[in-house]
Amino acid sequence: MNPAAYGEQARRAWAIARKDIRVYYLKGPVLIFGIFMPVFLFLAFFLGGRDLPLAFLLSGLVGMTLFFTATAVSPAIFPWEGQARTLERLAACPVTIEAIVLGDMIASVLFGIGVTAVTILLALGLGLPLLHGIVLGIAVLIAACCFSAIGVLLAVPPTNVPSNIMMLSTLLKFPLVFISGIFVPLEQMPAWGLMLAACSPLTYFTDVVRYAFSGAHHFPVVVDIAALTLFALVFTAAAMYLHRRSMPRRI
Repeated sequence: MNPAAYGEQARRAWAIARKDIRVYYLKGPVLIFGIFMPVFLFLAFFLGGRDLPLAFLLSGLVGMTLFFTATAVSPAIFPWEGQARTLERLAACPVTIEAIVLGDMIASVLFGIGVTAVTILLALGLGLPLLHGIVLGIAVLIAACCFSAIGVLLAVPPTNVPSNIMMLSTLLKFPLVFISGIFVPLEQMPAWGLMLAACSPLTYFTDVVRYAFSGAHHFPVVVDIAALTLFALVFTAAAMYLHRRSMPRRI
């Protein structure tokens, strides 16, 4: 494919992203799983009498907000469009599977960054100092790409029933939250807990957020950024490859 063709596919991916934002991002899953759920989890631990610093909890809230928001709708877009038969029309257009996946990811990235920015402003409003703003901005962008790729990857099973995919998504996301050092500091985890935490991209993002607000971190920041980048590349490549294979069974 020549550079002009890549540019044309990129424009089509952007058009798909704008369509997704307009059509899907005011639906219930975004409001429940993307915004309310992180807040409820934060309040449960904040009001539960646990002796955890506010900086620790708010950093976890930022991590959960981006994770839940970037994965709130992307798993259900393919089933929704398959159910409405719009996916068939989209597949008949001169657009590659990779461009469709990229468009869904762009929409999730933009929405996730937008909602997370509000959470960061909340943390600043509560008095947390932002010590490393540039590092935080880089981490938010990479993590948004990583988490949106996870969401699109969850949509690979060729079903047109959104509830099936959302159930699978929930079964994956909640364990990731609880093994990622959001509510229990990594320093207090046993060896097996640290091994599990190292397998979660959310662990590295939350570690960077805490570094940005308090200067404390468990892993070197370079390791956090490198791990997030590696996860993002692997999940994106896997999502594009697997959707190409499953698309004929979906339509």
